[in-house]
Amino acid sequence: MTLPPSVTEHLSDSGKDTPVVVLVHGSLDRAASFARVRRRLTDLPVVTYDRRGYHRSRRDGETPGVITDHVEDLLEVIGGRPAVVVGHSLGGVLALMAACRPGGPDPVVSVAAYEPPLPWLERQRPDVNPDRDDRGGSPPDVDPGVVAERFFRRMVGDAAWERLPETAKQARRADGAALKGELDSLPRHRPAFDVSDLSIPVLYGRGECSSPRHRETVQWLADRTPGAVLVEIEGASHGAHLTHPDSFAALVRSAWERVSTEAVAP
Repeated sequence: MTLPPSVTEHLSDSGKDTPVVVLVHGSLDRAASFARVRRRLTDLPVVTYDRRGYHRSRRDGETPGVITDHVEDLLEVIGGRPAVVVGHSLGGVLALMAACRPGGPDPVVSVAAYEPPLPWLERQRPDVNPDRDDRGGSPPDVDPGVVAERFFRRMVGDAAWERLPETAKQARRADGAALKGELDSLPRHRPAFDVSDLSIPVLYGRGECSSPRHRETVQWLADRTPGAVLVEIEGASHGAHLTHPDSFAALVRSAWERVSTEAVAP
């Protein structure tokens, strides 16, 4: 698989046996959203990248990737080195899928997932999100730009969308194909991974002010992952990496520190 250019932006001087921290952004987001977090982790080898179809990894006319493509891209960014993978929102799903894949979790030696969405769980638990549209995905004829705008308005708010300059709105709409492709391919009838057999350190994060849906999902995962640690960020909601960079950086550092010498030995 040929990766988009910016997906290959990783630390070339990182030793092959030295763990690298890979931050994976969520839907309709980009690597730059981790900038404030990275400034608090300058002592660690941290990698960020725009996922397939987003921002600098967007290619005109390219067919949007599906969930499994994004997992393969993540593994290629890791490049076989031991990696502490920290994912926000859908990035957390990708991190867990990479760790739980058949033959895993090597080279993933530690995972942190902040409020990963689990649509298959929400289908089974209407009490978590009783207003959820159970059809799954989006109609094939809906313009991806419209999907992106609706998603942004729902997740961040109408006022935030209206404050964006027109160039930023167009950039977000241009990411709509990637957004639609990954959301349409996210499994809704069966789990995308099974955390019950994970033997590596796993940390889950959630915000004190996040929606009940996100908070309950994180608790469900933590209860079923052996040895998992649950971290709650005080005063934060879903966008903690933007609003509470100190606390999010501490979560990343905790995932790094949980890696034992034995876990990363060649």
